[in-house]
Amino acid sequence: MTPSVQSFLNSFNNKLEPPVKQHLKNVYACLAMSTLAAAIGASVHIYTDILQAGFLSAIGGLIFFVLLMTTSDNGGKDMHWRVGYLLGFTSLTGVGMGPLLEHVIVVDPRIIVTALIGTSVVFVSFTICALLAERGKWLYLGGPLMTAMSTLVILSFANLFFGSFMVFQAQLYLGLFAMCGFVLYDTQIIIEKFRLGNRDFVAHSLDLFIDFIGIFRRLLIILTQKEQASEKKRRQ
Repeated sequence: MTPSVQSFLNSFNNKLEPPVKQHLKNVYACLAMSTLAAAIGASVHIYTDILQAGFLSAIGGLIFFVLLMTTSDNGGKDMHWRVGYLLGFTSLTGVGMGPLLEHVIVVDPRIIVTALIGTSVVFVSFTICALLAERGKWLYLGGPLMTAMSTLVILSFANLFFGSFMVFQAQLYLGLFAMCGFVLYDTQIIIEKFRLGNRDFVAHSLDLFIDFIGIFRRLLIILTQKEQASEKKRRQ
């Protein structure tokens, strides 16, 4: 094993206590299942007529979200219900992304793979940065990130009336930067919550899933825009 890899592993082992590592394993296992459920949901929309993105899928996702947030794990006895609610929410989130994915497939299906790889690289990179940083180093981002998200909501509402392409682009890139920041913040806040006694790895994985999907969705749009612009230039 090279010295650089050994140094990295030693740094990781020294930063986190064994119970924290086990909790993070549970969190990322749930995140992997959630991502797979979202992929299945998107496939259901694209390739079947069983369930399509729309009002019913949105309401279903909201119901699963509320059930997840309001159901206690009851000392682990009801954990299987909470995991089920999580997977229900994430699968319907995937269904909701179906129309965007259909559009991307029409432009160039390779964009989906590129966006997924890019999202994974970004997510893993910021996660490692958060795990190896000093304890609580990125927690200050909570305030600025919430301010950024509030600004995005206001811009989205205003743009319903103005329909400005520049405002949409500002939302897109600001949202991407915010989601990257949330990976740093959420990773460290999950660790701190665990140290304070919060062992709810299902809810913690939900936070990271929202970050992952937020990055993926925005990369899809950005890459599709670039591909359409390149195609337009080639035709001129």
